[in-house]
Amino acid sequence: MPDASKPARSLAGIAGIVAVATLLSKVFGLVRQQAIAAAFGVGPAFDAYNYAYVIPGFLLILLGGINGPFHSAMVSVLAKRDRQDSGPLVETITTLVGISLLIVTVVIVVFADPLIGLVAPGLELTPTGQETRAIAVLQLRIMAPMALLAGLIGIGFGVLNAADTYWLPSISPLFSSVTVIAGVGLLWWQVGSRITSPQLAIVGGLVLAGSTLLGAILQWLIQLPSQFRHGLAGLRLRFEWQRPEVKEVLRILGPATFSSGMLQINVYTDLFFASFIPQAAAGLGYAGLLVQTPLGILSNVILVPLLPVLSRLAEPDQWPELKQRIRQGLFLTALLMLPLGALMAALALPIVQLVYERGAFQTDATDLVAALLVAYSIGMFVYLGRDVLVRVFYALGDGQTPFRISMINIFLNALFDWLLIGPFGATGLVLATVSVNIISLIALLWILHRRLGGLPLLPWGGWITLLSIWSFGCGLLAYFTQISLDRLWPESTLILLIVKLAIASGVGLLTFALPVSRLPLPEVQQLRDRLLRRRQSAES
Repeated sequence: MPDASKPARSLAGIAGIVAVATLLSKVFGLVRQQAIAAAFGVGPAFDAYNYAYVIPGFLLILLGGINGPFHSAMVSVLAKRDRQDSGPLVETITTLVGISLLIVTVVIVVFADPLIGLVAPGLELTPTGQETRAIAVLQLRIMAPMALLAGLIGIGFGVLNAADTYWLPSISPLFSSVTVIAGVGLLWWQVGSRITSPQLAIVGGLVLAGSTLLGAILQWLIQLPSQFRHGLAGLRLRFEWQRPEVKEVLRILGPATFSSGMLQINVYTDLFFASFIPQAAAGLGYAGLLVQTPLGILSNVILVPLLPVLSRLAEPDQWPELKQRIRQGLFLTALLMLPLGALMAALALPIVQLVYERGAFQTDATDLVAALLVAYSIGMFVYLGRDVLVRVFYALGDGQTPFRISMINIFLNALFDWLLIGPFGATGLVLATVSVNIISLIALLWILHRRLGGLPLLPWGGWITLLSIWSFGCGLLAYFTQISLDRLWPESTLILLIVKLAIASGVGLLTFALPVSRLPLPEVQQLRDRLLRRRQSAES
């Protein structure tokens, strides 16, 4: 949806906007999780919330999130069209999606009880589990309207990005976090330390669900003024479903939504098994947030500016440049996620202590979440690398291939969960997800290799293997540095913990950055030149 009156932003400029906005959102998301951890620990209120959040919450994250299927489909189509021709398209898609998701909302409200039974059958086996289940049913009914809001938010984000507006979509999740922080804070102000008492578990669960719903409403409302300014709010009912551009959006949106839905079936599968392990769902939630904070920031930095570019390179005569963009996306992912994942795995225990261990969150919860964080961190590169390749298929107008691979992954994830939960417990559920993501990455890359007339897979694989080895080394050195510092300063004050983490992670990063900075990779050289230019401009 180009605008001739405005100069196009560079990828670096877009990435900078997205990085700052997403960083603010993720910081507030982390503070939100810290508030929840201090107030509820791994008790029934938050344990139930993780089960109740599966359907409405993940609809908000995936359908309504940056890089979700609604966002990707709208950007892929609108980026190729003039703005004045886009209003009827946005209104028609909003009407269709709104009606469909309103029906979904009603179904969730009516069938909340059996839905929680499907998500977490193991909760019926113990009295504590039954209490958790009852809270989860109430929470699910409260959060059901998030299904409708998810679609509206996702469409709006796609419209704004296609209109060259990136700040608002990236910053909007902050409002959701603020409402939850405010809700938990108000409850704490009213009841104090009694917030963890069993008698107030239902009240705590209702506050979590209600504030989450309010946050989703704010996410939708905050984007409307900008959409109105561009003439693309989409609030008018329109039923022109035979328009060619509508069919083009649906051709991408349908398979992309089902593909993302398959990912959520994998989440459901993990929680199905987790319901048989006490406190596992809460542990997965806390560990997942620690990984998603940096992963979400870097994902948006890489994917948001890349998707419109990929969409303009779909024709065969542009495939040579498309291959370069695929390489750029994968190598940036490797340079960022491999060392970060290694450091988070090596320093998992002190990271969890620093972020969560206070209030109701005690040592046993720290040990559980740290083990899960190690497993999550191992898979950070393949998670984001797979997302890069999925966006290439969307840009090519092919949502079917990622969907088919996701269908196969459902069965693989269930199989791996069943095989790994025995020897590894809750950690095995995360390792199963990592294994499935590795298989997906390889399959998507091989199909693109055949479709685009060949990709230099061996050279790419060699460089990424080398980066993986160096990342392992940086993680190993950071781990032993942390152990040495713990022996030198055994005290566990907050300031000392921050200092030790900073030293250990700094040593690890230097171990990775010094040799990598001299590699003959274009991505490394561009990054190094940019840093040098900034340093020279600062000195002058």
